[in-house]
Amino acid sequence: MMKIYGVNGGPRKNWNTATMLEHFLQGARSAGAEVETIHLFDLDYTGCRSCFLCKHRGPTYGRCSYRDGLQPVLEKLRQADGIAFASPIYFHQITA
Repeated sequence: MMKIYGVNGGPRKNWNTATMLEHFLQGARSAGAEVETIHLFDLDYTGCRSCFLCKHRGPTYGRCSYRDGLQPVLEKLRQADGIAFASPIYFHQITA
């Protein structure tokens, strides 16, 4: 069975961005995929610190070396068959 993750980058779980993402995931679910929604605002993480440890060859290559609330999510996404990102539009641009 395919595993699809939906990543909600918006701060509200029941507003436009989350609703749009849920409609997409319903389509994937109806096609037989197993789906899970990840709300980034529920996680405790600091974001990229530009340490570049993920770029060095060795045990941290391709992986963030900081252990925070995003680490388990990154592991899930690494195993995903598909990922849908949803981000609100503020000031005519998507969030970073």
